[in-house]
Amino acid sequence: MSENHEGRRAARDRLVQQREREKARERRRRTLIVAGAVIGVLALAAVIGLIAANAGDDDDSTAAPVVAPSGATGKDDLAIPVGASDAPSTLTIWEDFRCPVCAQFENAFRSTIAELTKSGQLRVEYHLATIIDGNMGGTGSVRAANAAACAQDAGKFEAYHDVLYTNQPAETDDAFGKDSTLIDLSKKVPGLDTPTFRSCVEDGKHNAWVAKSNTAFSEGGFQGTPTALLNGEPIFPKKGDEQISVANLKKWVEEANKGKQAGTLTPTPAAS
Repeated sequence: MSENHEGRRAARDRLVQQREREKARERRRRTLIVAGAVIGVLALAAVIGLIAANAGDDDDSTAAPVVAPSGATGKDDLAIPVGASDAPSTLTIWEDFRCPVCAQFENAFRSTIAELTKSGQLRVEYHLATIIDGNMGGTGSVRAANAAACAQDAGKFEAYHDVLYTNQPAETDDAFGKDSTLIDLSKKVPGLDTPTFRSCVEDGKHNAWVAKSNTAFSEGGFQGTPTALLNGEPIFPKKGDEQISVANLKKWVEEANKGKQAGTLTPTPAAS
């Protein structure tokens, strides 16, 4: 009897110990989940803080003359237009060529935006920012933006803009800070790789203009890149309560253009 009693008690003790170990593991698991969530929130806050702190950081090129690319429009000639000038709606996009979310945006909506611009429904005005240079170090944002402005001089901004995003390096890789990389990528755009384009890239002809554009971004109160505004109203990542999608973008443009005539698209002027 005594042995049976001792055996049952030992079994109960083992069961209690096992339950305590399971409870301890569960507490540790919950602690790790909560800690991970807190770390994620803090990391996001840190990134946002870095963007806010560095969005206004300009390159030393601010001391150089500000040379706007050919055909630039808007206040201080800081917008590069694509599409019909008389299109009924305007999509304003602020981007950084090193920004991975900008690449995701472009790769997801490129064909839809091209369709809307070519049909005269939409005019796009691109504004260039350089916040990743300030956050990650390097010069890839400003050098790529300058090269894109050089492509605009040659009448090939849209094609080169797309090449940069489809060949974007990792955010921590400052490959766009090398003129040789930007010139090699220009070979993917027929007729762009010329002595004039190379000189424009290597001399940083539009660096001061890029810096001025980045200052405008910083002073504009925008939250980050990409920023997309349809007729002045934010649409990324959502418009009102609706999340952006290809279908919604088409719908929003159609609603904005209701009763309005499509614009007339004219060929992009070639470089002189």
